[in-house]
Amino acid sequence: MSENDKDGSDLLSALPRVDFLYLSEPDMIRAGVTNMSQCVDAMEEMFHLLHIGDYRMAGGNNNSHGAIVVFPENSPFPDMPKPTTDRRFMAMPAYLGGSFCTAGMKWYGSNIENRDKGLPRSILTFMLNDADTGAPLALMSANLLSAYRTGAVPGVGARHLARRDSRVVGIVGPGVMARTSLAAFMETCPLIDTLKIKGRGKANLDAFTGWVAETYPQITTIKVVETEEEVVRGSDIATFCASVATGDPSKYPTVRREWVSPGTFLSMPAPCNIDEGMQGPEIRKVLDFTGLYEAYLEELPAPRHVHVPSVGVRFFDLVEEGSLPREALEDLGAIVSGDAPGRQNDEEIFILSVGGLAVEDVAWGTVIYRNAVANGIGVKLNLWDAPALK
Repeated sequence: MSENDKDGSDLLSALPRVDFLYLSEPDMIRAGVTNMSQCVDAMEEMFHLLHIGDYRMAGGNNNSHGAIVVFPENSPFPDMPKPTTDRRFMAMPAYLGGSFCTAGMKWYGSNIENRDKGLPRSILTFMLNDADTGAPLALMSANLLSAYRTGAVPGVGARHLARRDSRVVGIVGPGVMARTSLAAFMETCPLIDTLKIKGRGKANLDAFTGWVAETYPQITTIKVVETEEEVVRGSDIATFCASVATGDPSKYPTVRREWVSPGTFLSMPAPCNIDEGMQGPEIRKVLDFTGLYEAYLEELPAPRHVHVPSVGVRFFDLVEEGSLPREALEDLGAIVSGDAPGRQNDEEIFILSVGGLAVEDVAWGTVIYRNAVANGIGVKLNLWDAPALK
């Protein structure tokens, strides 16, 4: 197989003919989308590229989360969707350089009522493009792509910020994000043997604990707990992965300083708040990517935590209020790149804000695309033999 075949550029070798791959969800699995070890490595490389600036995302600031379509409370058009919980359409475009050197866009519609139809809340696709011509390289089923890249980011955080001897993990919310976050923690902290889990429904808890027992037999203790305090207290790693309604930060799951032991790593990929004690200088506050939160400063009215429930957004609200010095906020990319220190001793406490970045989909999508091409996976589709308009 030629180098062109391995990286997928053979699909563009017959220009102006343009072919591209379609990768269904089973194709994505065959191409390795659930390989968490490889995904964590891809995310780590991506964070280095973010730190040195070899990327672009949406917006005039090049750092936007994406472009979103939301719906009004009252519309004169009877067929327009209603603004129920998580009812939106969203596009997340990006370019990523380095060994990736591709562009792409995740596109999805989301509606929490999908669950009543046996569907995921969000249905995602991802288009990967050649960075030179702009031609499509692949159209992918992206629910697994998105889920695994989301979980891998806490895994990168754990690699640099968690104690090497971490054994106890506490999780709020037994959903998809919890599964992929735990998978990433298991890759980066292999001594984990105890899990505490808080959830709202017995069926979800049973499904999650059953999956853990089957997938990670080395986790010998699994305990269902009733409160967020029980999740955090005594945990080496704690993560909040529960979806809640946006708009009232007082109702977001909250971390209280008195619960947190020395040495704890807190990973927050879902709505989260902190009490006054967690604002203290002994808590190292790390952002997955500072530029994302600076973009929110430009794009949203204050206080922004009302609109975006990420704990990193709360950090910036506190900075604007004068309650937190700006220099207290750290960047994961700088830590990954060795330009800022990671964990320096077993007593340090870290809280990582995970906001979600379009470049993550481009990174993992590029790896999966190249795996698919190298292994003959997917269906080749034709855009044109020659364009009708030139």
